[in-house]
Amino acid sequence: MKEQQKNRAKSKQLELKQMRFGLKIGSGDLEIKLRKIRAFLAEGHKVRIQIFYRGREMAHKELGYVMIDKIIAMLEDDAVVEQQPMMAGRNLSITVRSK
Repeated sequence: MKEQQKNRAKSKQLELKQMRFGLKIGSGDLEIKLRKIRAFLAEGHKVRIQIFYRGREMAHKELGYVMIDKIIAMLEDDAVVEQQPMMAGRNLSITVRSK
């Protein structure tokens, strides 16, 4: 009993981290965010990647899917897609977890 309590106190609840990307993100900024996502995955967290649309960008939803594909391709060594891309309002989101 005591043993279980001790283990419970030590174990950390894994969180669902979130990273948001705009459609017009520069390659340097993208690299930095991907590095951060890899760090979260290394710690064992799940990460929700969100692409947000501003104004007229909603007329070109396909650009978000292209962006998500690019991000997944860049993370394929570290992550596995858990939830397929899903539109919710102005956001396109996807959930990944470490391999």
